[in-house]
Amino acid sequence: MTSPLPTTQYPIPASGHLLPNIVHFGRLLRALGIPVTPAQMLDFVAALEVVDLRRREDVQESARAIFVSRREHLELFDEAFALFWRARPTSHLPPIDLGTLLKRQPAAEEQYRLISRTGADKQPSAEEDEPFVDKLFAASEQEVLRHKDFARMSDYELAQVKEFMQALAWQPPLRRTHRRRPDGRGDQLDLRRTFRQNLRYGGEALRLAHRQRKSRVRRLVVLCDISGSMDRYARVLLQFLYGLSRSLDQVEAFVFSTRLTRITRQLQRHNIDDAVDQAAKSVHDWAGGTRIGEAIHAFNFEWGRRVLGQGALVIVISDGWDRGEPAQLDAEMERLHRSCHRLIWLNPLLGSPTYQPLTRGIQAALPHVDDFLPVHNLVSLEQLAEVLTGKKREHG
Repeated sequence: MTSPLPTTQYPIPASGHLLPNIVHFGRLLRALGIPVTPAQMLDFVAALEVVDLRRREDVQESARAIFVSRREHLELFDEAFALFWRARPTSHLPPIDLGTLLKRQPAAEEQYRLISRTGADKQPSAEEDEPFVDKLFAASEQEVLRHKDFARMSDYELAQVKEFMQALAWQPPLRRTHRRRPDGRGDQLDLRRTFRQNLRYGGEALRLAHRQRKSRVRRLVVLCDISGSMDRYARVLLQFLYGLSRSLDQVEAFVFSTRLTRITRQLQRHNIDDAVDQAAKSVHDWAGGTRIGEAIHAFNFEWGRRVLGQGALVIVISDGWDRGEPAQLDAEMERLHRSCHRLIWLNPLLGSPTYQPLTRGIQAALPHVDDFLPVHNLVSLEQLAEVLTGKKREHG
């Protein structure tokens, strides 16, 4: 039987900050893709009241039983536990370096740093006197997720985003046709119906009939960049295209890198993962170079007349990094803008406060764009939904 660790070497109870460190350990596990809920963290706190904190194995087994529900997460959990709860003297608890474990999370080392407040001369502030758990769980995790950049999300968070995208309500953009229908509040007098309805009154115009122009769903065409510079966002954006295709009836979807590929048929599958996988398999230049001008040229001459009729709305999703000629992109964007009702450009880099449209591709395209919007998090998708329905209009 393994002898228990000395109390002076086990930092959990001696540091006086057990509860904050448990919460940060839960955050670390979520960042690594292990789903952890607030209820599980509270169960872990309750479990520590009945186990011997001097026995590291008992604490680790309790945590593993509560937090790990999938076999593939066991090895990752053990590594995270060993690194986070390293034994060290209680007189000196420096922040743990999580860089090795969180290479895929650029900001995680700062965000999931172990709390250590040592030194008798440090006076606690009023903010530190507040209950830590109450303050932590007051903020909604969903609200934090809504504002987080897609490129910095863990696998667990991306799974939550996928569910959110499927639940997001996309109202189709409408267009007014030349045909009219009977409407008591219509803006035009219907003389034929007025005459027929008043025959019973001897021809006296006692009741007036009106009509209103019909509205039809406007077709939506999406061209999404899947080149190397967009690889961090590509799969999330394919899930976004799937959500649009399932919510709206008339959606045409294309992806491009060095050439254009239509994926409308692949996105018609009932399962989102199957649809995204099939769309990815149909693309032969995934994460390749970018030639936006050539891709839009192919769309204009091969697909434009087929899908841009009756005032379609076009969305181009790209960061603007282009290896092609800016003059060609400028000419093709002008042609595309003339052929559609409205042209929207979505750029994931636009979500950064320091971003400036300095690339040649963006500078060539912007003069022909009606709306220049970000597409880096869930909030930006909600804003796009408002723009499509006409509730909100933004210009780049």
